[in-house]
Amino acid sequence: MSSEAEAPRSLRDMELEVEIEGREWMRRRLEERLQAEANRRRGVFPPERTQSAPPAAGADALAHRLRFWWP
Repeated sequence: MSSEAEAPRSLRDMELEVEIEGREWMRRRLEERLQAEANRRRGVFPPERTQSAPPAAGADALAHRLRFWWP
């Protein structure tokens, strides 16, 4: 056995290892649930975004000017 395997591990090291394992487990579970929902709806997940009209440039320019205006 190597000396690394024989050395006592700190509680913090064990905590971090378990936290990483837990995150991976949750990620897989979420992925499975989302895929099941997408299959149930017979769609693509994540849903495709709908095209919306871009905001009017004039309104943004006016808001920018008003924000930095000082009497």
